[in-house]
Amino acid sequence: MNVPEFFQKRIDAENAEEAQFEHQVHVCIAAGCASSGSNDIAEILEKTCEERGEDHPCRIKRVGCMGLCSRGPLVAHHQNGKEPAMYHSVTPDLAKEIARKLDGNPPKKNRLDPQMPFFARQKRVVLENAGLIDPENINHYFARGGYQSLNYVLEELSPEETVREVVTSGLRGRGGGGYPTGLKWSTVAKAGQGGQKYVVCNADEGDPGAFMDRVVLESDPHRILEGMQIAGHAVGANKGYIYIRGEYPLAIKHLTTAIRQARRATMLGHSVCGTTFDFDIELRIGAGAFVCGEETALIASIEGNRGTPRPRPPYPAEYGLWGKPTLINNVETYANIPAIFREGGEWFANIGTETSKGTKVFALAGEIENGGIIEVPMGISIKEIVNDMGGGVRNGGTCKAVQTGGPSGGCIPAQHFDSPVDYESLKKLGSIMGSGGMIIIDQKSSMVEVARFFMEFCMSESCGKCIPCRAGTAQLHQLLDDLLEGRATTRTLPLLEELCEVVRRTSLCGLGQSAPNPVLSTLRFFREEYEALAPAPDGKATDKVTV
Repeated sequence: MNVPEFFQKRIDAENAEEAQFEHQVHVCIAAGCASSGSNDIAEILEKTCEERGEDHPCRIKRVGCMGLCSRGPLVAHHQNGKEPAMYHSVTPDLAKEIARKLDGNPPKKNRLDPQMPFFARQKRVVLENAGLIDPENINHYFARGGYQSLNYVLEELSPEETVREVVTSGLRGRGGGGYPTGLKWSTVAKAGQGGQKYVVCNADEGDPGAFMDRVVLESDPHRILEGMQIAGHAVGANKGYIYIRGEYPLAIKHLTTAIRQARRATMLGHSVCGTTFDFDIELRIGAGAFVCGEETALIASIEGNRGTPRPRPPYPAEYGLWGKPTLINNVETYANIPAIFREGGEWFANIGTETSKGTKVFALAGEIENGGIIEVPMGISIKEIVNDMGGGVRNGGTCKAVQTGGPSGGCIPAQHFDSPVDYESLKKLGSIMGSGGMIIIDQKSSMVEVARFFMEFCMSESCGKCIPCRAGTAQLHQLLDDLLEGRATTRTLPLLEELCEVVRRTSLCGLGQSAPNPVLSTLRFFREEYEALAPAPDGKATDKVTV
């Protein structure tokens, strides 16, 4: 891909700026590290470097997520021609020592090994810029090849060719369902020829323990803008919306800055990249309703209505935002697009498995030693993620299960950790890929309590529009409560299983249809824990449950 003169000037300017500094110290200011005081660490580093004087220039760069969130604040010292030195749990005193010893013997305290499996076994596509660029500086994005894929698509490819390249890549939607992205783009492209269309980014990440999309938005916001515009060119849209939850203030801040900078650089708005293509993007901030992650509920919320789902068909690809054809993908899906067009669809298709192409970003949470964000090729085993990259259970404990897919997913027991992580394999185990949350559960945990936790979440987040979900999740929660509080009888387990099927089969949208999954998967693999809580001394049955 040839680099146009406009981009080369930006790249040369940023490279010249970096060349002035032999030492660059990157400080993670993403939400995980910021909550541990990384902004104060950055200020201490800046002040200490100033004291070194002009003869020892050093650049302090506030960057996005470095991955190992459980050990923040994270700081990395980059020196020309040398492997970066990364430090975890950086204190003010350690920050001063790092800055003072940039030219000499760097401190060994809290230093991370870059070859540790957590880092070495990753393959970064979506996160290739995270931890390396200042998310509020568009020139940093240009220097890493930013917006060149957009320019290439607009200058060289027709909409049909653009869609074809995404089909070739084999990319599937990273929001949970795994629907083929190229097929979805093709459907929207064919709908409503010549009329108004919209492109929407679903950034309403609400799964407990999931923070992948937040990290991407905080660390590399321009990447989403670029991916959405390529999608707009492909389907014939000139307007985009990013629907993001209000609980992500830093991501909102960085997106707002990125949109403003992109407009000034003619990378967004009128005549994008100096072409005839017009495309603009607006933010829509949600109030934190989990159900608004469902496409039709999200559309209703953007339109200013109450965020509740509607029956499908018609699907948003034909009848979406304000009744117009609408393309909806999640953050990670759009974040893959610039790399696909830079390297080629076949390059992406050669990563992963036969049916699950590319990489996947996961958030490791729960009882795990190395909690944080990783990006790995599809097909990697659960064991490698949990035991090798994650470092196993904290404090030397034993892993009992892994919960994937959030409230819509299921719990996978340790005996199945050799299974590959791909859409089909997880489905066979009664779980789903979901958006990428991966919660590690240790031996001390009760799987019935885990099921109750997720059922309580679904019960609280139900929009109440349909009775199976509104009443069914509440009654499922009550049955789980009966088990854990000693009120269960011989009828409790049969009713629990019966009601799971009723809710799964009759709920209106994905929230209700998938709400029983954590219960069903724990019943499948940990039934003895349920049976131990359901004695039948009197043989009496509970009242029959109806919905």
